[in-house]
Amino acid sequence: MGVTEITAEPGQPTIAMTREFDAPPELVFRAYTDPDLVARWMGPRRLTTEIVEWDLRHGGRWRYLSREADGTAYGFRGVFHGTPSPAGIVQTWELEPVPEGVQLQKCWFEDIGGRTRLHAEVTLFSVEMRDGLMASGMEGGMNEGYARLDELLAGLSAG
Repeated sequence: MGVTEITAEPGQPTIAMTREFDAPPELVFRAYTDPDLVARWMGPRRLTTEIVEWDLRHGGRWRYLSREADGTAYGFRGVFHGTPSPAGIVQTWELEPVPEGVQLQKCWFEDIGGRTRLHAEVTLFSVEMRDGLMASGMEGGMNEGYARLDELLAGLSAG
C-alpha cells in the first residue's frame, strides 16, 4: 500500500498530494475516469458511492452521493475543464451544502517504470478554507479511498 504525501504550505490556499500506485498510468487514469470504477473506491470504507452524473469531457458535469449505512447522503459535484487524459484532469469539486468551499483540482499520472506516481493540486479561495478542509478529516478519508484504489487496481491488473 502506498503512502500519501500531503503538503500545505503556510500562507497558501493550496494542498499538494503525491502517492504511488503499483499499476501503469493508463490503468490508474481509467480508475479515475470510469464511473463504475470510481464508485468502487471513492471515499472511506464505511460509505457507498453512487454516481448520479458523469460526463467526462470539457464542460461536462459530474455528481456523486456518498452514503452512510443509515442512509445519510453527502453530495459532491463539479465540472471537468479541458479534455481529461493521463496528462491531466482538471475539475472543480464542491461539497453540495458548502458552495462557498468550491475547489479547483488538477491531477496527473506520472509513469515510473510501469507504476504510477499520482500528483494532485487543490486550490481553495482562502487559507482559512484550506485549513478547514485539512481539519475536516479529509486526509483519513482520502487515505482510505486510496487504499481501496490500491485493492481495485490489484484486481484489475490480475484480470
